[in-house]
Amino acid sequence: MSARSDAAPDAVYRLLLRAGTWPSWSPIDAAEVENGTDPDLPAGVGDTRVFRTGRAVSRERVVELVTDRRFGYEIVGGRTFRSYRGLVELAPDGRGGTTITWSATFRPAMRFTGPLWEWFLARFMRRMAAGLAAHAVVS
Repeated sequence: MSARSDAAPDAVYRLLLRAGTWPSWSPIDAAEVENGTDPDLPAGVGDTRVFRTGRAVSRERVVELVTDRRFGYEIVGGRTFRSYRGLVELAPDGRGGTTITWSATFRPAMRFTGPLWEWFLARFMRRMAAGLAAHAVVS
């Protein structure tokens, strides 16, 4: 899913790195870093962040960081997916803003649920990208 922000890539990237900001611009209710690190500090590769949305909990490990360009993560543990890798790519749009592209590849744990997860994740990622785009402008 893609969204455009009037904010520059570095401003968008700063929000992605800080798990504590995610509840302010996304459907996520709460965020923490598993090892007790302050969620408002920038993430590093290997950090595991825990996100809560309603009763759902997601543990996500940061696996790739390219300054102002790319943020990669994988879901660890859980029963929903055999594998899940998410990627947020940022590109200057030529007008001082940023094109945000949020994507994922996954294998569901339960057979035949792939289409349902594709539908759900597309909607969720669309909300994530749009919220990030809008919030980066006011931050």
